[in-house]
Amino acid sequence: MAHINWFEVLSGLFGGLGLFLMGMKFMSEGLQKAAGKGLRSILEKLTTNRIIGVIVGLIVTSIIQSSSATTVMVVGFVNAGLMNLSQALSVVLGANIGTTMTAQLIAFKVGKLALPAVAIGAALRLFSKNKKRQYIGEVLIGFGLLFIGLKTMEHAFVPLRKSQQFTNMFLYFSKNPLAAIAAGAALTMIVQSSSAMMGITIALATTGLIDYSAAIAFVLGENIGTTITANLAAIGANSTAKRAAFGHFLFNFIGVFYMFFLLKIMGHFIDVITPGDPYYIDPNGTAPYVARHIANFHTAFNVINTIIFLPLLGVLGKLCEKVIKEDKKKTEFVYIDDRLIDTPALAIAQAKKEVERMSNIALSMLKDSKKAFFNRDLKLIGDIYAREDIVDQLEKDITVFVVQLFQKPLSEENSKTINNILHVLHEIEKIADHSENIAKFTERIIEKDIHFSPQAMKEMEEIFNVAIKFAENILKIYNSEVYDQIVDTEDENIIDELRKEFKNNHMKRLNEGVCNVDAGIVYVDILNNLEKVGDHTFNIAQIIKEFS
Repeated sequence: MAHINWFEVLSGLFGGLGLFLMGMKFMSEGLQKAAGKGLRSILEKLTTNRIIGVIVGLIVTSIIQSSSATTVMVVGFVNAGLMNLSQALSVVLGANIGTTMTAQLIAFKVGKLALPAVAIGAALRLFSKNKKRQYIGEVLIGFGLLFIGLKTMEHAFVPLRKSQQFTNMFLYFSKNPLAAIAAGAALTMIVQSSSAMMGITIALATTGLIDYSAAIAFVLGENIGTTITANLAAIGANSTAKRAAFGHFLFNFIGVFYMFFLLKIMGHFIDVITPGDPYYIDPNGTAPYVARHIANFHTAFNVINTIIFLPLLGVLGKLCEKVIKEDKKKTEFVYIDDRLIDTPALAIAQAKKEVERMSNIALSMLKDSKKAFFNRDLKLIGDIYAREDIVDQLEKDITVFVVQLFQKPLSEENSKTINNILHVLHEIEKIADHSENIAKFTERIIEKDIHFSPQAMKEMEEIFNVAIKFAENILKIYNSEVYDQIVDTEDENIIDELRKEFKNNHMKRLNEGVCNVDAGIVYVDILNNLEKVGDHTFNIAQIIKEFS
């Protein structure tokens, strides 16, 4: 048996794998930051149309270069109620096709551009002041590292060709495709990246350690192994999210099951439509055509699988529902999920939707505080108290969620958005607080059987209406994200003037004996709280102006 320098082999393998994974990470994060709201827009255009769902999954996965990341996002969206099961499963099918782009990229043999790409990328990242160019620089660095890592792994495998023991082991996989499928699945579960395992498979095949038939069996196994990530992500999620993850496993497992019996036919078909002999070994001991064959097999398998399962999504969905029972557990969040943290642009978009929901709750509290005051409604007051608890919890939880995003690579725009979200959260929570205060004063009015003069009631209705209109308009602009609208803050001045005028009117009525001291104190307290609502709404308006 030939002597093998195991230090060189292992350091080359794991070092190359590390470079490959870092390259994938740089490319993915750079593309996400460069895409910005574009990625969010793609996902927001999801409809119930299955074909559009497949296209969206394909595009998003091609952008972020990871089907596992896409399916984890899908689990997060389903958990947040943004997608139904049918939509999620169609996106997963598209993600399976999108992930094959990595293998296609490798098969184009553009490795000679790796070092120039790193050089140009580093120059853009280090010396350019333009954020977009810096992101493009990160993408180029990632592209270069990916191919450098692949080439490093190929060199690491070369000494193993001299070992009869390893040659026999890899020959076993050629004769036993089921073992190759199992090995591919197991290794992908360990590495947690089908793209990385695809790189290793291509490196093994290119160096002649495994032949084309063993390589495509490995590819089938990798398609099973990659589903484990989403199923792990679904632990702790709601039942629909678990069904989406399980559906991903079913697609790939059933696809691999029937393809196992058609493996030779499918392998031959790819050989016919792809130039070159995948089994040819050149004088240097490398297989120059096998990478393209492997990439084409990977793409063809997932395209065929998508065509077969797309009409059967309803059936698969029902099967997932039977296996994964309904979970009755409810979560406070509707739109956001911790699984979205690794995709900042999408996480921010969903956090904004949660902020909008929180603002709607606070606005409903303000409106209902008026109704409770005029209708003397104790039940409505109790509802306001309950909603205040929800707003407080939402402020805390959304803050924790968005603060975690600061640890992720963010564009300048996203950083600014997170800062503004944190400020707006505080202002909304204060609007809710003052609405609760008005409800408490109303409760005291009812308990002490306090009544106001017709003039006082008329004044109270007027200032309530202005405060509600002001809050409604400003929050509508903030939540619409159309910040080029004219932000009218005149209502804040009107509220201030009304408070002064009505407070003076109250003092006159008090002196004239039209109202008593108890009524007067509560009346002024409610006026002061409505003025504070105007102040906090004005602060949100100023944040909007910063964006415009």
